[in-house]
This record gives sequence, structure tokens and C-alpha cells, in this order.
Amino acid sequence: MEEEKKHIDELIATYLTEGLDKNALAELKAWIAASPENEDYFIQQREVWFSAVSREAASKYNKDKAFDTFKNRIGSRKQVEKAPRQEFRLSALWRYAAIIAVILAVGCFSYWQGGVNVKDTFADISVEAPLGSRTKLYLPDGTLVWLNAGSRMTYSQGFGVDNRMIELEGEGYFEVRRNEKLPFFVKTKDLQLQVLGTKFNVEAYSARKIFETSLMEGKVKVKLPHDEKNSVILAPNQKTTLIDGRLVVSKIDDYNVYRWKEGLYCFRNKPFADIIKDLEKYYDLKIQMDKKEIAKVALTGKFRISDGLDYALRVLQNDVAFTYQRNRDNDVIHIK
Repeated sequence: MEEEKKHIDELIATYLTEGLDKNALAELKAWIAASPENEDYFIQQREVWFSAVSREAASKYNKDKAFDTFKNRIGSRKQVEKAPRQEFRLSALWRYAAIIAVILAVGCFSYWQGGVNVKDTFADISVEAPLGSRTKLYLPDGTLVWLNAGSRMTYSQGFGVDNRMIELEGEGYFEVRRNEKLPFFVKTKDLQLQVLGTKFNVEAYSARKIFETSLMEGKVKVKLPHDEKNSVILAPNQKTTLIDGRLVVSKIDDYNVYRWKEGLYCFRNKPFADIIKDLEKYYDLKIQMDKKEIAKVALTGKFRISDGLDYALRVLQNDVAFTYQRNRDNDVIHIK
């Protein structure tokens, strides 16, 4: 029994740190599906792993150190089982708030074992940077991801084994670990990207009907999901924007706008109304434009997000004539 537990722990640890081959992955899935207790144990060990990874996040991620931390912590199984369930925040040491949400769903994988058809109940992993925050994390394949405020990224438990597909709502900056045998895909509401090893930024806030991909290094193919002809391949220093259902390619003329991951909000020739929308995202509150005539005034500037909303609005007042007032009852700021 102890040997079996040790073997399962090694399977789980290898799965979380570097991925399993297909046979080992099938063995782990079969064990998880065998009983509710096994599934609960796997979920608990996964949570311990994410907690261990978060300790490495304050500095450069070190998979081996995180693996050692994980192996040390799985020995306290009874304590983990007795501990209350809670959301894990990757960002405790980064000063950014990321939420890992376990989305329990029946996957499409099924297999035959002992004459019984067993469904895979692996959960997808969802990482969220709520409004008013940002987060940084490493995917199982070593890819570095930054998520901007109000963004959500989801990937399957098979990520890095049989696929490298993530779904994105919002904005993310990616430094993808190269793997020619397993291309990296980003899927948004409107478009899909295929990359090898590269650095790029994706802005895809569906509520604001924004989609733009900017390439810093490498090569990216961007296409509409069901229209292969409407696709583009970006070269470094190019970006593509979805305009009226078509992809328009242009040159990146200002790299400062991608410094949001450093805590800087930079804007160039941006309408005042769009800047206000960004401030709502960065500070997680409602700003109402009562003075409509200044909505289209284009501005250029930058400031640190950590300086606060009042500072940001005072900076904007240097170029635009307006006043603002906060409604304490509903926490809405009115621009007048």
C-alpha cells in the first residue's frame, strides 16, 4: 500500500512539474477516476503544488526548488485533508492578485478499463487577474505569462502533454517556451493565434470589442476561427488589429504601451474616453463621463498605476479642463 501511495505521489509530482507521457497520464487518470477519495487527493496535491510554486514567484521561477517544496509538503497529507478549502492566490509575494479557480467539468477524454467506460474528470485550471490587479505566472511548459487587470486565462490539465492551448479573455503578455513538436495556441472570443517560441502581447477584452496582437520576437499566425483565408503572419515589430471583421497589419510605433506589466500606464494619442475606461480597469471602480464634449480629446502621457487614481486624474487635468467628484454612496466618480 505504501509503495502504491509513493508511486501515485511520484506520478502527481511529475505531472505537475514536467508532464507525463501518454501511458503514465492514462495511469494517473485511471487512478483518479477509480474513487471520489482519489479525486479529492489529487485536487489537494495540486493545490499544494500551486502553493509551492507561489513561493518561487517572488524571484525567478525555479521548477526544481518548487518540486522539492512540493515533495516536502505532500508528506503532511493528513494536515492537508483537515485544512479548510480555500482559493489560492499566486500573487501573495508579487503584490498582484491572481486567483486560481478550479473549474470541475467532465472532459472529453474517455477510456475502457475492466469492462467499464470511465469518464475523465480532470479539471481545467483558470487563472484570473481581477479588476484593479495584475499577475505573473509560469505555465507547466515554462512559458511566462503576465495577465493585465480584468483578464482570465484557462488551460487544460493536459497542457504541455498533448496540447499547448490556452483561452484568454482580456490582455496578456507571453514569452513562449519553444517546442516545434507542440505549437502554442491562444484562443480568444474572436480569433486564434499559433506561435512557436516568441514574445507577444494580446489584447482581447470582448466587452470593449477590442482585439489586437503585437509581436516583439519570433513569429505568430493570427486567424479567424472559421476563415482560414482571413489570416496574417506577423513579423517582429508588427501588430494586427481586428477592424470590421478583417485583420489590419501595421507597425508598432510605441512600445511603452506594453509596459503595463511593469505597473506603468502609458498612452499615446488616446481619446480621453478610452483612458477613462482603462482607469476603471486598473482601479476597479465606475467612472461616469458627465462632460461628453471632452470624450474625444486625444492625450499622450504615462504614470505609475500605484500612484493612485487621484494622481492619475490630476495628471489628466493638466491637459483637459474637467473636475471630478466621488459619490460616496455608490463609489462612482463623476467627470464634470
